[in-house]
Amino acid sequence: MSPTFLIEPGNITLDQLQAIHAGVQRIAFPASSYEAILASQRVVQAAADGDAPVYGVNTGFGKLANQRISKDQLATLQLNLIRSHSVGVGEPLAPEIMRIMMVTKAASLARGYSGVREVVVDTLLAVHNAGLVPYVPSKGSVGASGDLAPLSHMTLALLGEGDMLQDGKRVPAAQALKAAGIAPLQLGAKEGLALINGTQTSTALALHALLSFEAVLEAALVIGALTVDAARGSDGPFDPRIHMLRGQPGQIDVAQYYRALLQGSVIRASHTEGDDRVQDPYSLRCQPQVVGACLDQLRHGALVLVREANAVTDNPLVFAEDQAMISGGNFHAEPVALAADGMALAIAEVGAIAERRIAMLIDSGVSRLPPFLTADAGLNSGFMIAHVTAAALASENKSLAHPASVDSLPTSANQEDHVSMATFAARRLQQMIGNTAHILGIELLAAAQGIEFLRPLKSSDALEAVHALLRQTIPSMGQDRYLAPDIEHATALVRDGSLGRILRSLPGLPVLWVPV
Repeated sequence: MSPTFLIEPGNITLDQLQAIHAGVQRIAFPASSYEAILASQRVVQAAADGDAPVYGVNTGFGKLANQRISKDQLATLQLNLIRSHSVGVGEPLAPEIMRIMMVTKAASLARGYSGVREVVVDTLLAVHNAGLVPYVPSKGSVGASGDLAPLSHMTLALLGEGDMLQDGKRVPAAQALKAAGIAPLQLGAKEGLALINGTQTSTALALHALLSFEAVLEAALVIGALTVDAARGSDGPFDPRIHMLRGQPGQIDVAQYYRALLQGSVIRASHTEGDDRVQDPYSLRCQPQVVGACLDQLRHGALVLVREANAVTDNPLVFAEDQAMISGGNFHAEPVALAADGMALAIAEVGAIAERRIAMLIDSGVSRLPPFLTADAGLNSGFMIAHVTAAALASENKSLAHPASVDSLPTSANQEDHVSMATFAARRLQQMIGNTAHILGIELLAAAQGIEFLRPLKSSDALEAVHALLRQTIPSMGQDRYLAPDIEHATALVRDGSLGRILRSLPGLPVLWVPV
């Protein structure tokens, strides 16, 4: 049996979320968590047994909150809620997303402000620990009143009425639960509402993007440095004195990354004197300012998302110490929406400046390399059209980066009259990451080709290791050839962490994400 990964509800770290995302198999909460669960559930049960109307316990939902429900129909009320709200469409959410979604929902409920029974938390953890993945369509949430549709599909699977995703195939949830020895959940008072109110889907989508982009961002730093040497750029713009005067932490750190990556480059040493160029293009010398600002945005996003992963975001909330239930709006996902919009801008800008570096490399008037990085231009087109692909992807990212959070569309007969659109804001990030990774893959090919025109001069040890890694699978392009497979192979290096490992092997560098 796999070792149990103990996490404390309300104190989950980014490292722990990364482990859950990667597939830690068994999750458990401290036994002390269950005291708070029981205390809040007693408050809900008292409300269910009483005569006073309490939203979500013995009333309808949303615009129907003024409809009173009799005691003998309270279980049916919760079941109908899940069935009626399971209306999602589109491709299913990936297992990585579902793992975070289930664990953070369980952790939120386990903090003891939701009024559910222990069995609800235990069932969520049991499904996760069995490696089961509820089949949850990715579209249908506006990110307010919680991620209602996706969380309903997740809950429906816990009830044995929905579906699970096994080996890429959709199977009945009842069948999967039985095979795993898990009893289908039966809902009590307020439990359906507690399960589907909350921001766990949008938060999981945004965390998936943050964690997916880490390797791409590290690759962007490495490839940007390789391009500096291929274009015989100056390392002066990375001088720490420049960046200390501005005081932006991401900029300071990115400049340090570039200094470390370029340290010891013979190419750089070869043109410290006698070079008639006064300044490099912005795409080279402003990398700390641009990518550093992106890093700051991503770090801010990480802080917001870790807070949200630990938050209690259902409604109404139960305060057992005061025997009170209070309706509020923690289910509104505006913090996630704004964080995801900031991440979108950062992802787009990392790709945008990389596209400009490719354009610079193939322009012989700027880079002073052969036109389009081919020795026999005219007969060969070299990287001419590979750059067009990068431009197309950068342009596509511009449209995708439009902020989703400003596009509120009222729902539920205007009861939910301002919504966050956080779920789309986070979901669209994967497409943007793919575009930026491909742009960087093209730049990696171009920069490696540029370096070879400077032989026998060598770059730094770190950047020569990058060049050698690429050439293990992709030969130099002496003549035009079918280039699409090369782009895919190079992009795989961008996304699989290979380049990031070279960066992290350098001593004394700051961590990419601040501890959260």
